[in-house]
Amino acid sequence: MGTLPNISFCRSADGTRIAVSRGGRGPAIVQAAHWLGHIEHDADSPVWAPWLRELGRIGAFVRYDQRGCGLSDRDAPDVSLERMVEDLSAVVDALGLKRFVLLGMSQGGAIATLYARRHPNRVAGLVLLGAYPRGLLARGGGARAEEEARLLTDLMRLGWGQDHSAFRSVFTELFVPGGTREQHEWWSDLQRKAARPGDAVRILEALHRIDVTEDARSCGLPALVAHMRGDRRVPMEEGRLFATLLPEARFLPLEGSNHVPLDGEPAFVTFMEALEAFVADVLPATSATSGSRLDRAGLTGAEAEVLALVARGLDNSEIGHVLGKSPKTVRNQVSVAIQKIGAPTRAAAVAMVLSDGLPDRMAMRGTSS
Repeated sequence: MGTLPNISFCRSADGTRIAVSRGGRGPAIVQAAHWLGHIEHDADSPVWAPWLRELGRIGAFVRYDQRGCGLSDRDAPDVSLERMVEDLSAVVDALGLKRFVLLGMSQGGAIATLYARRHPNRVAGLVLLGAYPRGLLARGGGARAEEEARLLTDLMRLGWGQDHSAFRSVFTELFVPGGTREQHEWWSDLQRKAARPGDAVRILEALHRIDVTEDARSCGLPALVAHMRGDRRVPMEEGRLFATLLPEARFLPLEGSNHVPLDGEPAFVTFMEALEAFVADVLPATSATSGSRLDRAGLTGAEAEVLALVARGLDNSEIGHVLGKSPKTVRNQVSVAIQKIGAPTRAAAVAMVLSDGLPDRMAMRGTSS
């Protein structure tokens, strides 16, 4: 048996009850919900238990069941992407989290991106894995894509809730084709536990229509985008597209065909190491109760760079020339940095930098051009 999860509940904006679990210590890492999870059973899972162990080692890890799934309310009246973003907002507000890294797996990448674009002062950075900015029906596949979407939802209607269903094995092969027999059996059983057939169909139909391409372009936060080369559930091209759209993203290709890297394969270790390094970079260990307002602002290296140049009197075009960035990227980063330090105007931000100075590590990066 795994460790009993620390479970609580909160209410989303429309009253839907959302189940939340917390574990680990350190910098806050919040995972945007995905539809194949169950916070009560994941600790015993041969797939998810290693994830909980590693993420709890890296930081204070928060996860929650998506509406319609797990311990969250079933039969939610609305399972649209907007409601899913509201669920994430309700979770972090209920826990009083001020600053955190957002982890988005599969459709969680779209949820995380939308939230981060709207709340850049709270999100230190994005980590996306197996994520897609466009759902199946938003990728321009025409009749073939429509036929595939219809086939997947029909399979759900026919076999999702049945015991020992061969229909569920189709989804198991899409998600973890390289898994062991135990992992396959558990994944197939999870589908039945995680959601009722009607909820599963409604959720999948909503995911097919996701499109956050424009939102990603205007999200100037640091991002790590990882994707398995042979992912059968979400094509690697969608992960690469996500990394291209996000102005400050680094793309990390992983070897393997599973949608979720499994414990024991090199991709699992590679991803966890990259995640740990990313969290350490965007959420440096600083005191929340001492030091200047700039020390406590949680500026990333990129944000400190542009803020230091703003303080020197450079405009966005000049900063872009110095750092080799587009004016739009600079504009986004300056806006986020000013929000973080709590300055009402650009001029006020300059005054704060000149009077308080940037944190030593950030100032060093901001004056290295």
